[in-house]
Amino acid sequence: MAPDPEAGTTPQKGGWRLFGRGSAREPDNEEAPGRGRLPKWNMGILNDKETIEVPGSVLLLAADHNEPLGLRNAPARTSHSSIPTAVIRPPEPLQEEKKKTSDGKIILEPQPEESANDPLNWPTWRRDSALLSLGLFCMVGGGMTPLLAAGFTDVAEEFDVSVSSVSLTTGLFMMGMGLGSVIFSPTAILYGKRPVYLFGAVLFIVTSVWCAVSKNFASLVVGRIFQGIAVSPVECLPSATIAEIFFLHERAYRIGIYTLLLLGGKNLVPLVSAAVIESLGWRWTFWVVAIVVGFCGFLLFLFVPETFWDRVPHPRKKSSRPSFFRRMSSKQHIRRSDAAAVSVPPSARHSLEGPAPAPAAHTHRRNVHVGFATETEPHHTEKDVEAAALQNTSEKPVEPQSSSVLMSAPIAAEADQATRPGLVIQEPSSDHSTKAHVSYMSDNLEKPKSPYSPNRPAGQDHTETDTESQSIASSRMVGGKVPYTAALRDQPAKSFFQQLKPFHGRLNKDKWHKVAIRPLILFSYPAVLWSAIVYSCSVGWLIVISESVAVIYREGHYEFNALQTGLVYISPFVGGILGTAVAGKVSDVIVKAMARRNGGLYEPEFRLVMALPVAITTVIGLMGFGWSAQLGNHWIVPTVFFGVVSFGCSLGSTTSITFCVDSYRQYAGEALVTLNFSKNIFHGLVFSLFVTGWLTDDGPKTVFIWIGIIQLILLFFTIPMYIYGKRARMWTVRKNFMEKF
Repeated sequence: MAPDPEAGTTPQKGGWRLFGRGSAREPDNEEAPGRGRLPKWNMGILNDKETIEVPGSVLLLAADHNEPLGLRNAPARTSHSSIPTAVIRPPEPLQEEKKKTSDGKIILEPQPEESANDPLNWPTWRRDSALLSLGLFCMVGGGMTPLLAAGFTDVAEEFDVSVSSVSLTTGLFMMGMGLGSVIFSPTAILYGKRPVYLFGAVLFIVTSVWCAVSKNFASLVVGRIFQGIAVSPVECLPSATIAEIFFLHERAYRIGIYTLLLLGGKNLVPLVSAAVIESLGWRWTFWVVAIVVGFCGFLLFLFVPETFWDRVPHPRKKSSRPSFFRRMSSKQHIRRSDAAAVSVPPSARHSLEGPAPAPAAHTHRRNVHVGFATETEPHHTEKDVEAAALQNTSEKPVEPQSSSVLMSAPIAAEADQATRPGLVIQEPSSDHSTKAHVSYMSDNLEKPKSPYSPNRPAGQDHTETDTESQSIASSRMVGGKVPYTAALRDQPAKSFFQQLKPFHGRLNKDKWHKVAIRPLILFSYPAVLWSAIVYSCSVGWLIVISESVAVIYREGHYEFNALQTGLVYISPFVGGILGTAVAGKVSDVIVKAMARRNGGLYEPEFRLVMALPVAITTVIGLMGFGWSAQLGNHWIVPTVFFGVVSFGCSLGSTTSITFCVDSYRQYAGEALVTLNFSKNIFHGLVFSLFVTGWLTDDGPKTVFIWIGIIQLILLFFTIPMYIYGKRARMWTVRKNFMEKF
């Protein structure tokens, strides 16, 4: 790999030096394509043939600072995402105007605005009550997939159908979840998460009552499909809500609470439902669910207001004169040309040796708008900015791509980085616009008055630089009306009762069908496709076992009742908790060690090393579960293997999510929808169509040995993914499928 000009480190050259330690040297000339030969391999990973600037790679400069590479190659977003994606911050001296915690020890990320309506400025009790209310709702929703697992035989007897037919209630429920995620995710982006949560809760109650009073099996199946649609927001939206209401340093603990509740629901709800089935019958499980969800919906209505807040960089006020507090962080000069007559006055220029304060520049040109960008190159030269000015086909601010070494949870989509100074040209939204507006961002921009920082002069213009790095400037007018966030910025704090309003209108101008189709386009990205396969299997095999517990434990050798069958879920609950706790820690240790041996360069493909323990635990667990059940071993033996499978699947799901997000952080919101869609449709639905009948015909030994073989074959694709993953990332950047749609 070629030396990185910013890092000053050169990984050891050579082929498969998997543990070859890189050597450091002082930075000198940048090795651009064509000026030097790039090494073919590093740590067993093929480098791109043309550039070292591959989005997703991160140069580790210090314990508290990383330098993502490939920002100049990262594609611009053309629509919003459900997860607010942080942006890149270069090293900068601490500034006293940065907002900090009350003890002054932690700089707040993202930086809150002046407005008391900013969710980051809400009282702690308000934000935590929203988390707990949402977490309880997710706990119930997460456990709905195997709700009837212990009562399959009871349902089969009442409706006079086979147990394999009853398993369709699980597969079609998952199909509903997959379809619902594609429906509700873009709806939440366009109209807000609160109306989606409330509508989902109402539909959840209605479908639970529907299932409880079903007169025939067909009615039960259709009710479960719509119940899956109602539950789908549980999978695709809570991580985004957490990112919107908590600062970066607060998220880890809250994410842990959310993950624990969600994981607990998937394993404890079947246990409770088994007790209900044993004492009251299977219909009462849905009545109890309807009652509990009614309570959860009431909590959502009271304590989960709309959390959306537009953090795309934009001027808070339009002024006829430049702002006093705008600064430029590097030399930026735009020359006049035939293509774009955009200029910057000499007073706004300064040398590369040190920044100097200067007012923002405004100039006039018909049909050109230079707005805020969220990503640029490390240093801008006159040639760079001139090229940006001439590129009048750019219509969106650029979303950067960043990556982090320390990510071990599904919410890993959040980065602890902020923006670089940038410049972008936009076409005006109206044909009557005749002004070209040149705006600069800088890490030196002073922040507005905030309850977290010393008092600042009131009434000054400012630019938000800690952003949800989206490509659409949602501060534009929507349908001729002021957008949601812009209207709230200068209003007094909303009261508790004012926040109970269920719907706030449209939040941005994105097209619904475009936002809905983007997660499906990600299947053309090799890293996302691999992650979707591994994630689908990691969750799907647990569902397959859940569908088979009634056949094995109730109809087979063990002759358990419903309650005893439900108690089996204690094993995967324990295994899942251990797997979730271990996965992040072990993965972080491995990738940091590999990055050090790679001269300080972290590649997302380092995460794929975790596929080895995933393969060992899941294959042994699956084969052992089926084999021991077939031989009639003591019930504890297959139950322990069930826990081993859950442990390995937790490793697999965490690894697939972190690898996917590390590779394409700017598409994290869409990627989570992609993973859940594939898990629900391509695995949950497909296997439910035949696995129970297959189990009855051939026995658990044959079925689970073949499932273990399938798992092993799929995980073997990790090897080419590791070798060619970096080239595949750069290939997708060049093709740019997501933004061509």
